[in-house]
Amino acid sequence: MKAAILHDFKKPLSIEEVAPPRPEADEVLIQVEACGACHSDLHVADGDWPQLAGIVKRPLILGHEIAGRVVERGAAVQDLKIGDRVGVPWIYWTCGECEFCREGNENLCSRQKITGVTVDGGYAEFVKAPATHALKIPDGLSALEAAPLFCAGLTVYRALKGAGIVPGQRLAVFGIGGLGHLAVQFGRAFGAEVTAIDISEEKLELARTFGAADALNAATTDVVKQLRRKGGVHVSLVTSAAKAAYDTAFSCLRPAGTLLVVGLPAENICFPPILMAAREVRIHASTVGTRQDLREVLAMAAEGKLRCQVVARPLVQANEVLDQLRKGQVSGRIVLTP
Repeated sequence: MKAAILHDFKKPLSIEEVAPPRPEADEVLIQVEACGACHSDLHVADGDWPQLAGIVKRPLILGHEIAGRVVERGAAVQDLKIGDRVGVPWIYWTCGECEFCREGNENLCSRQKITGVTVDGGYAEFVKAPATHALKIPDGLSALEAAPLFCAGLTVYRALKGAGIVPGQRLAVFGIGGLGHLAVQFGRAFGAEVTAIDISEEKLELARTFGAADALNAATTDVVKQLRRKGGVHVSLVTSAAKAAYDTAFSCLRPAGTLLVVGLPAENICFPPILMAAREVRIHASTVGTRQDLREVLAMAAEGKLRCQVVARPLVQANEVLDQLRKGQVSGRIVLTP
């Protein structure tokens, strides 16, 4: 099969012919129809996260927003059949036994395996996955539409769900890319008044089409001043990987507001403790969601409440796509099609 393979950090992926994976008894083999290109793929490829660098499998097939069809199943698989349309998210496998799994927080599983990080992912024609963690894609959702929901959609949904947003609250979304344009839609679905912030007019226009009540260009507008005129925001969700976005997002919060940490800058972020205390600011970090969260996201999309802006590109252009991500040139989501 054809695959885009990472051999060394900060080096281009190598497009190669390799043997397809063989599923174990409890696994399925999936023919990949679409795999979203996520900014996390770029971080992994560039070795930006020292905390993860030691566990990154190499050589590695990247990709953790996978949609495709089951073409083979192991002898012990019962819930999936040949031809089923399924997806594979960031969390490849969880143990079901540790403290976090028992508490319903399998996304924090202490023994988890990560798609496109510790095991091979979907920048390939085929991928194998545990049948228990390959979720069915609802009818009516194409592979292109569904793939980004397995990370981009799931991640922002989990964050906003955890923040407990209620109708009428003000939500600011910083960074209108693959995650941000979906966050705008989730915010609207939760009844929030959504303001989109970015430095790209094209991305801000995309946010308006998806229901943002306001869209501010951080390069030409005093975002903090604008949002404080309204009393500040109840929730600032940062999907950007820029430290400057966090500095601005923090300053836009109203007292008792919540800063949602989703975007992952390569450098550390920090805020003045006196302001955190004086305003009783809450900082809530969120990783990807659980399988139940993902089912809820897929159901919303199937009901027409959520739509991902996608552009399809062939797998052989994986390096060009990652370079576009480096330059911040992607609106919505680019999806690789093997």
